[in-house]
Amino acid sequence: MAALIFAALILVVDQLSKAAITGTMLPAESIPVLPGIFHVTYVQNYGAAFGILAHQRWFFVLAGLFLIAVFLHYYPRLRSSSPWLHYGCIAMLAGAVGNMIDRVQLGYVVDFFDFRIWPVFNVADIAIVGGVGSMIYAIIFRMKEADETK
Repeated sequence: MAALIFAALILVVDQLSKAAITGTMLPAESIPVLPGIFHVTYVQNYGAAFGILAHQRWFFVLAGLFLIAVFLHYYPRLRSSSPWLHYGCIAMLAGAVGNMIDRVQLGYVVDFFDFRIWPVFNVADIAIVGGVGSMIYAIIFRMKEADETK
């Protein structure tokens, strides 16, 4: 149940933040929060990270559906694994679903966090990166510890 709440929280925050941006800003509009360091910039991202594979909407939708299917297949085993791996996978999946919702509804992903030295990103991207980081941590450190105690 906690995993479902975690995924739902990520999706709700992601979709509400994107709705706030699209409802109050025009594409390419930028609001300096800390000038030169952090801006809120509305970007319509038609690609993946760094804009690669631009305009491949259905590729990303199909990849998202594949990820969901793989997740559901392995979820029974995942639930009994390290919490770092379990919740990392859930965060990654929730982020992927959040961006997939944009691609299906809009044809692009709404990005808005702009640190000026990195491509603009969104809440779903944070969940994906944080989830993958958590999974890597679990694989390198937590699973190694479990093996050593056997």
